[in-house]
Amino acid sequence: MLRDSLQRLNAARRKRLAVVLLTDFRGEEHIFLEGDPVEPPFAALVEGAFRSGRSMAFETIDASGFLNVYLPAPRIAVIGAVHISQYLTPMARLAGFDVRIIDPRTAFATRDRFPDVQMCTDWPVDALMADPLDRYTALVALTHDPKIDDFPLAEALRTGCFYIGALGSRKTHAARAGRLAAYGFGADALSTIHAPIGLDIGASNPAEIAVAILAQVIKALRTSSRQTMPA
Repeated sequence: MLRDSLQRLNAARRKRLAVVLLTDFRGEEHIFLEGDPVEPPFAALVEGAFRSGRSMAFETIDASGFLNVYLPAPRIAVIGAVHISQYLTPMARLAGFDVRIIDPRTAFATRDRFPDVQMCTDWPVDALMADPLDRYTALVALTHDPKIDDFPLAEALRTGCFYIGALGSRKTHAARAGRLAAYGFGADALSTIHAPIGLDIGASNPAEIAVAILAQVIKALRTSSRQTMPA
């Protein structure tokens, strides 16, 4: 790999950007960031690689070589250092997710309750400015407090997170949807929020609810219509 290509790949990784490295058998390398325009003869190849998320060999009339696809690692941003989060965090990490918890309530967000977990006690508006959401992130809102949950939910909708879920009953979510509609979100966007959160498995305690949430996150990751999620 050429040094310039490696530097550009590392820069994309730091920014959590999806990137394709195309190497033809003549030794030429081309780097494409997701969303950038791609000129023929590689446009269809690169678009297909982003859709599938899989590296592949290619051969066309004009060229042949290999496509390497580099996608950001999937992660979960949990809003709320609550009991459910204490179960969800270790399970999600075992399943291969990077996890961070955001909760300005320092009585809940403590190292005693969440050892070895990336944790931020800033308000979500500040936390997400410093470390923004992206479409390779699942947003899980668990505080039940509109002052804490609403902003990250709105940001997740704007960003296109692959999963958005919020704790609460249908009545609670109806009120939440009304508040989010005031931000300009239509019915289609609001329908992407999973609320009540988690698969309907009859969960009745924090550990079971965590299982239901993680299962729903994994389902969204593996069945995303974008198909550009990590394999």
